[in-house]
Amino acid sequence: MPELNFSSWSAFFSMGGYGLFVWLSYGVTFTLLGLLWWFSQTGHRQLLKELAAKQARELRVQQQLQKQSAQEQS
Repeated sequence: MPELNFSSWSAFFSMGGYGLFVWLSYGVTFTLLGLLWWFSQTGHRQLLKELAAKQARELRVQQQLQKQSAQEQS
């Protein structure tokens, strides 16, 4: 296991006086990555719903056209 170059956990978290900047950077990064993932998932689900609705609509139109074509031939 690698050794840390810090004498204590508080020294690790303070990062030599730059802890606030370091941990805020990590926090902002992971927050933005989480938001990116969430927006991507939401957009993907919405796209799938729209695609399913479009396919259902096209199927109804095709069935209606076939029905009209069959009635005209009778």
